[in-house]
Amino acid sequence: MLRISKVLCEAIITHCQREYPKEACGILAGRDGHVTRIFPMTNLDNSPISYTLDPKEQLQAQKAMHRANLQLLAIYHSHTATAAYPSSVDVARASEPGVALLMPDVCYVLVSLKDRAHPDIKNHLIRDGQVIPDDLQCVD
Repeated sequence: MLRISKVLCEAIITHCQREYPKEACGILAGRDGHVTRIFPMTNLDNSPISYTLDPKEQLQAQKAMHRANLQLLAIYHSHTATAAYPSSVDVARASEPGVALLMPDVCYVLVSLKDRAHPDIKNHLIRDGQVIPDDLQCVD
C-alpha cells in the first residue's frame, strides 16, 4: 500500500495533465510506503503511448533520495486514452530481469486521463509478469 498526501496526489495529476497528450512519468520516494517526495521526469519518448524516464534526471533523483534517506517507492506514468492499469508493455518492462532484480518492491502508479475531467489514479505491483492491484491512499 502507498500513502500519498492529497497535495502530492494533485501534483502528480497536474504533471500528467500538463504533459497531455503525451504520457508523463516520474518517481515517487519516501519511507515505509509513505510518499513524501515526487520527482517529475522528462519522457524521452515524447509519445502519447509510451514513456522512458530521462537517465540524467533519474540519477539526480537517486542522489537526492540518498541525501534525504528516502527510498524509491514507485514509478508513475499516465495513460492518455486507456485505464489506469498496466499495459502489456508496462508489464514486460517491469518484468525485465534487471528491473525485477534491482527494484522488486517498486510500485507502479498509473494515472488515466481517458476522462480528463475525472483523472483516475491507481497503484499496482508487477511481479513475475503478473499485475497485482495494490492500495493507494491519498490522505490529508
